[in-house]
Amino acid sequence: MIPDLEPAVRDDWHVLCRCADVPPGASRTLRLLSRDVVVSRDRAGAAAARGPDGAALPVVEAYGHVFASLGRPARPLFAVPEAAEPDRRLATCGGVRVRASGLRLVENFLDMAHFPFVHADILGVEERPEVPRYAVEIRRDVDEVWATDCRFWQPKAAASSSEGQMSEYLYRVAAPFVVMLYKTCPEDPARFDVIGLLIRPAEPDVSIAYAVLLVLDSATADTDIVHFQQTIFLQDRIVLENQRPRLLPLSPRAETPTRADMSSLVYRRWLKEKGLRFGVAPEVGEDAR
Repeated sequence: MIPDLEPAVRDDWHVLCRCADVPPGASRTLRLLSRDVVVSRDRAGAAAARGPDGAALPVVEAYGHVFASLGRPARPLFAVPEAAEPDRRLATCGGVRVRASGLRLVENFLDMAHFPFVHADILGVEERPEVPRYAVEIRRDVDEVWATDCRFWQPKAAASSSEGQMSEYLYRVAAPFVVMLYKTCPEDPARFDVIGLLIRPAEPDVSIAYAVLLVLDSATADTDIVHFQQTIFLQDRIVLENQRPRLLPLSPRAETPTRADMSSLVYRRWLKEKGLRFGVAPEVGEDAR
């Protein structure tokens, strides 16, 4: 057990790396929550991980990634039922290092208002910057944050898009450092593509982000799907690394929200309820990074 980490992060599941990043017989040392974790794979292909004290950690492989916990997880790894659908394609992107709290990354992922300006002519256009009213709630039965009825005009909503569309979004924060997006699929408008951002909080203000996609796309090459997602995220990284403070403030007085920021406000309230401290900015009057 790690006594000086709050249970909200110590006893949760965290992504370590992609399954493909550790071949059979190999091992890697990674930073997780300011600790060194060794992830390995035996000759038979089974993954394992050891914490800073050398003790074995709980490990799960899912969605093309290896997850571990530094404590005793109170619940199973979050479920993504779409991963079992046989016509979906799984695509994973390599880890991207970002000099910002992982909580900042989740909040940025939830933000639709930046689409026309950061992702111009892809996820939005400056002529149509409106964020229509949407609903957001903490679902107490599963302890997750959900934003529903989200809509936004996008000229190129996915790698397979050939024309613009009004995309419908559902956002799901499954854990403090895990956020997923369900969005209108150009190939099958009756179903959603699923895009997840899995964040390894290496240090309070340094994160490794892994994107995972479960898409309905029979035409686009894997490399093009990954390249499209990487293009989007690398545009975000520029903004994230210039935000100050690098840690996420939870005080409602720290930053000025708008109506479009409702998901962020509920996310911050949820984190505060959990007593989260890792990656959180000190309250006013304390030293901040």
